[in-house]
Amino acid sequence: MQPDGQFDMQQLLQQAQQMQEQVMAAQAELAEAEVSGQAGNGLVEVTIKASGEVVSLSIDPKVVDPDDVETLQDLVAGAINDAMVNVQRLAAERLGPLAGGGMPGLPGF
Repeated sequence: MQPDGQFDMQQLLQQAQQMQEQVMAAQAELAEAEVSGQAGNGLVEVTIKASGEVVSLSIDPKVVDPDDVETLQDLVAGAINDAMVNVQRLAAERLGPLAGGGMPGLPGF
């Protein structure tokens, strides 16, 4: 605010531009991030990009049983879900401060 109680529009626009640049940088960083997830105490591990693209999948041979395909399917799904939770956590860490910070000096923003 200016001394007369008026908002300094130039300062407000600069702050908005800075926030936009920070959000864009964080989003670009997230797009390149790879996150891992696991199930069955590491018997199945998956690495995904923050976009959801599966990069790699590792299955310990001990869990491969032709008579029990359901368990393997559950472990793969569990590892992918664990990785997705980790993506959400990473996004909250990177974007959280930017999303919840608001605009200093402006109530309600």
